[in-house]
Amino acid sequence: MATLQIAANSNSVARPVAATAPATRPAMSPLRMWCAVVGSTLGAFMAILNIQIVNASLADIQGAIGAGTDDGGWISTSYLIAEIVVIPLSAWLARIFSVRNYLLVNAILFLVFSVACAFAVNLQQMIILRAIQGFTGGVLIPMAFTIIITLLPKPKQPVGLALFALSATFAPAIGPTIGGYFTENWGWEYIFYINLVPGALMVGMLWASLDRAPMNLGLLSKGDWPGIITMAIGLAALQTVLEEGNKEDWFGSEFIVRLSIIAAVSLTLFLIIELKVAHPLLNLRLFARRNFGFGILANFLLGIALYGSVFVLPIYLTRIQGYNSEQIGFVLAWTGIPQLLLIPLVPRLMKRFDIRLLIIVGFALFAASNFMNVHMTGDYASDQLFWPNVVRAVGQALVFTPLSAIATAGIEPENAGSASALFNMMRNLGGAVGIASLQTFLSKREQFHSNILTNSVSVFEEATRDRVARMTAYFMNHGVSDQALATHKAIVAIALKLRKQANIMAFSDTFFLLGVALVVALLATLLLKKPAQISGGGAH
Repeated sequence: MATLQIAANSNSVARPVAATAPATRPAMSPLRMWCAVVGSTLGAFMAILNIQIVNASLADIQGAIGAGTDDGGWISTSYLIAEIVVIPLSAWLARIFSVRNYLLVNAILFLVFSVACAFAVNLQQMIILRAIQGFTGGVLIPMAFTIIITLLPKPKQPVGLALFALSATFAPAIGPTIGGYFTENWGWEYIFYINLVPGALMVGMLWASLDRAPMNLGLLSKGDWPGIITMAIGLAALQTVLEEGNKEDWFGSEFIVRLSIIAAVSLTLFLIIELKVAHPLLNLRLFARRNFGFGILANFLLGIALYGSVFVLPIYLTRIQGYNSEQIGFVLAWTGIPQLLLIPLVPRLMKRFDIRLLIIVGFALFAASNFMNVHMTGDYASDQLFWPNVVRAVGQALVFTPLSAIATAGIEPENAGSASALFNMMRNLGGAVGIASLQTFLSKREQFHSNILTNSVSVFEEATRDRVARMTAYFMNHGVSDQALATHKAIVAIALKLRKQANIMAFSDTFFLLGVALVVALLATLLLKKPAQISGGGAH
């Protein structure tokens, strides 16, 4: 376990520890090693799953605790802010409290506050409980990644990364399915209770597998506190801007302008501090490494498309097709089920093919699945979405494990914590940027298409007058006796139809934009060089 303790840091302080580690310390048995990997990845899966489960049930939660639509968004925002702040801190905090103590305490607290959320009676309670849950759940994501790239020998890392891929790509896809089913059939409270069974298994596996190690509380006084403070303020402000910007009309809001300035100043100071201090919180110089830098860029764009797709599709199904949360969940299930079958096969593919080829094919398929949705109509529903969702699932399954492996190949143990934090933080940040951008893009494109369609419908056009007359006659034949009222209803019905068509066209444009983002990710993949330290992918 000494290796793991060393790996969870991001600077050179740990090197003397490695030098003084007992030479006679017994190696971890394969059973305990895999128990630690599976237990930690189960935790990461639950932390990511929890975001999408709650989002699928947000309307029911808002109604139950008396929250308005606008304020209710903070139920998700508070979780995401806490999560993205704690991810970069996890490596440093694990060194202070030991990996075992840090993971176990946060895993248990995650379960406790998950159950507590089900008993929240008002919005304020729910926001506080979700923030604490996000802070504890955010720990589970980078720590699972760190354990995989430090505990497992190089030939076994693709298998570990495939397990992690189930949390990173399968969890967002299957989350709405689970959330929708439990909300419609059992009640929204059960989306928080379902964490208990897998959570108990996670805690048991971590308890049995992780070695005890002494805490190093002295590191608290030696911490990169200027970096920690500026990073926490900057990321919290940035996440809030991204989550609330569209609702607040972006820079038309004084609140958003102030937060944007705070985020820009704080994150700029953070970058300067991290590049100048002797022992930084995160080793940002890893970005200069070709594979890690381009791998992070591709991962950021993957986050945009991954979380953006999960955001856009439910809105389309609700707004255009009138689906409830359970029906939406079943549609999205086909972006998850194939991944469950394919991801375990990816490590074998990495042994037979160039790892870069797998990433390229994965991004190409993911992009194609979005381009398949650019010609949507009013009849475009679950049947028409089946094959795009399956193609997307195959693409996602092929991308994540090889991309994680190639980006972290050659990362030294002392930099493993930084690599894990940066890789996972940038994917989550990509998701936040993607959702915020797509919200605004969708709104603007709907307005654009609505103006075009409205301008083409004129009362001076014979076709328009004929349509109004026919619909007026329809309403009068169905209980409306006043012709003026029937004509008014006809005009309103035509306007609603135009609005619906404008929305459909905007969704088509949005899927096209997601496809373009994935093509850019594919181009970044072409700049990756063949790694020398991965078992598979033709690189030995």
